[in-house]
Amino acid sequence: MQNSEIRKIIEALLFASPEPLTQTKVNGVFDPETPNLKEIIDQLNNQYSTNDQAFEIKKIAGGYQLVSRQEYEHFIRKMLNKTGRLTLSAAALDSLAIIAYKQPLGRFEVEAIRGVDSSGVLKTLLNRNLIKIKGRDSGPGRPLLYQTTDTFLNHFGLNRLSDMPKLKEITELMEADPSLGEQIAVFEDDNSKNRLDSSQHEIEVG
Repeated sequence: MQNSEIRKIIEALLFASPEPLTQTKVNGVFDPETPNLKEIIDQLNNQYSTNDQAFEIKKIAGGYQLVSRQEYEHFIRKMLNKTGRLTLSAAALDSLAIIAYKQPLGRFEVEAIRGVDSSGVLKTLLNRNLIKIKGRDSGPGRPLLYQTTDTFLNHFGLNRLSDMPKLKEITELMEADPSLGEQIAVFEDDNSKNRLDSSQHEIEVG
């Protein structure tokens, strides 16, 4: 099969796939001779750039997705009559941010940071498939532990958790408004504690 034909097939798969396209999915389509998805994506993106297309392919949640270029997002939102890609309450966003930066962690840890009951908010995030149950903590009561999902990465256009803004970067952006700084102070820990390290929990999955 010629390379030009392979590019067209990959492009068709990108248009048709509701989820990010992965090498594994491509292998199932082209079996037994499978193309290198990354190489084909690079070729397609070069083609789109040369032709000044309004879309591009981005790596999201471990796969690839065809998306409109950022400069056209405003017009798409107007057509869809939406203010954003995902609508969440402030409480849900607070809890989601805490989990994203400190995962895996339990409900009581989320509530200790937020200062209010968070059971309803966590249920909403679970229903939206933005978080999932990782397992149980080994502490008293063996509370459930939560972590973010691939849906979370997909919604926020991230390929991996390490692509999230660093807390230091967020702090610098918020220096102009001290009141906002108080909201992220809970994330500022001594680096030696490394609270993002999942090894802080002894997890029993099941």
